[in-house]
Amino acid sequence: MIELTNVTKFFQTKHGKKYILQNASLTIPDHQNIGILGRNGAGKSTIMRMLGQIEFPNSGKIISPNTFSWPLGLAGGFVGNMTGRANVKFVCRLYGKNEQEIQTIIEKIQDFSELKEYFDMPIKTYSSGMKSRLSFGLSIMFDFDYMLIDETLSVGDTRFKEKSKAAIMQKIETCSVLLVSHEMETLREICDAGIVVNEGKMYYYTNIHDAINEYENINKKSG
Repeated sequence: MIELTNVTKFFQTKHGKKYILQNASLTIPDHQNIGILGRNGAGKSTIMRMLGQIEFPNSGKIISPNTFSWPLGLAGGFVGNMTGRANVKFVCRLYGKNEQEIQTIIEKIQDFSELKEYFDMPIKTYSSGMKSRLSFGLSIMFDFDYMLIDETLSVGDTRFKEKSKAAIMQKIETCSVLLVSHEMETLREICDAGIVVNEGKMYYYTNIHDAINEYENINKKSG
């Protein structure tokens, strides 16, 4: 369960406060794959990070006993002067893995990411795509109650995208998903329920098809 109580989130801009949520209260049940929909700038990614307790509201509370991944494929957060291997070791230690587990994870990520000799080179020498491959591989090696996925299920060329999509589809058989996406077919394929974000409010739909219909209605009205 993810419980929001009187949650307000805003960003200060030169034109004043930009509200993502205003005094929102909502209870989201467990064991649901949830799609998050909204127009560009509505705050979908911010809400996903708040539900995942990576970002926090200006006021109110978000409470959940669940564990959450970092946003899948996020290339930030690596230490640039450290190698890919060293970064993976560092994350493994943060999550309490022993030396044998660390070595197993390193071998799997090295194989999955296909970075070859770059795996032992500093992150600052990586392209953005290489960082995403490493981050993607790292994300699927840990167990969470919820996987946070922002806009993409895969990175890289067509072959690697297919490989990545298969890996994440296998992963979410054992966990739930918070997915931000503009791809309606992907949302229909993966998600059970939906959250629509619009004008500082969020609406929860127990059926993803109802959420998509509402999102499309908002687009028609705005168009």
